[in-house]
Amino acid sequence: MSFDYINGFHDSANAIALVVSTRVLSPRQALAMAASLNFLGAFISLGVAKTISSGIVHTAAITQAVVVAALIGAIVWNLVTWFFGIPSSSSHALVGGLVGAGLVHGGIVALDLWQLTTKVLIPIVAAPVLGLLVGYAFMVGLTWLVYRGTPDRVNKIFRRLQLCTSAATALSHGTNDAQKSMGIITLALLVQAQAGGWPWPRLLPGSDLLPPTWVIVACAVAMALGTAAGGWKIIHTMGSRIFRVTPIHAVATDLSASFVLQTAAHFGMPVSTTHVIVASLMGVGATRRLSAVRWGVAGNIITAWILTIPAAAGVAALSYCALRIALGHA
Repeated sequence: MSFDYINGFHDSANAIALVVSTRVLSPRQALAMAASLNFLGAFISLGVAKTISSGIVHTAAITQAVVVAALIGAIVWNLVTWFFGIPSSSSHALVGGLVGAGLVHGGIVALDLWQLTTKVLIPIVAAPVLGLLVGYAFMVGLTWLVYRGTPDRVNKIFRRLQLCTSAATALSHGTNDAQKSMGIITLALLVQAQAGGWPWPRLLPGSDLLPPTWVIVACAVAMALGTAAGGWKIIHTMGSRIFRVTPIHAVATDLSASFVLQTAAHFGMPVSTTHVIVASLMGVGATRRLSAVRWGVAGNIITAWILTIPAAAGVAALSYCALRIALGHA
């Protein structure tokens, strides 16, 4: 639950930064909207939860120490990037944590390399690229549609539309991100069931490892509460430091990001909401002119993206070793 809560306030910028920066909604209104729709989004699909619970580390190699170490790795990296206002990926921090803890526990054979490659590593690259291209295309299309309109009229129309598109982004964020915590809790329940301490018929090796209803509700609530807390440093980076956003830019970004995120959730791919939205925003900004995007800020964000999985994996690996020593299994 702690990871899910931190994920909420770390990634709240994804849903509300643009609608706040264009002053369509106040920060309080935007957070209330995002928290509500994050909660609802968690109930739309379970594909990502299944990938986290059974598509990264083989279930036979899962122990409580692996789960705890993975969460420590993800939480530490999230807090570090939040402190510096860098919109990194909570999703990939969790994946990195699982990979690092799984490797130390069982070696390379503990990892499901096929699923890890097809559902995590390839989408890591493909999702932001798709967000960039779709954002560029959507912005070109919207510009063509309104080229005869006056700036005041265009802003008025898109300020209203932004209420709908930012809501779609918040819903998509809940659909994709809340499921990561569902998956990790399901892993913990599986370990308990395998040890005979808590039998759970739906959590047997070889099954789909679908989370129980109470896990879905708990994760939805934790995500919503975290989002309501807000992550103001990241909101500032997303909303104003990449380029100056107007309502039409925000609508194009929200539409393209929602499209990519919902598609990924449908196929059970735990892509980064942050990566997709930032990439979409860059694609939208590039339609003005390449110099409109502050590529130095973008470069810092991309560096954090590249470091997320290995950094979280490193922390998780160290945490696993420390847990093993503390439990007397060194």
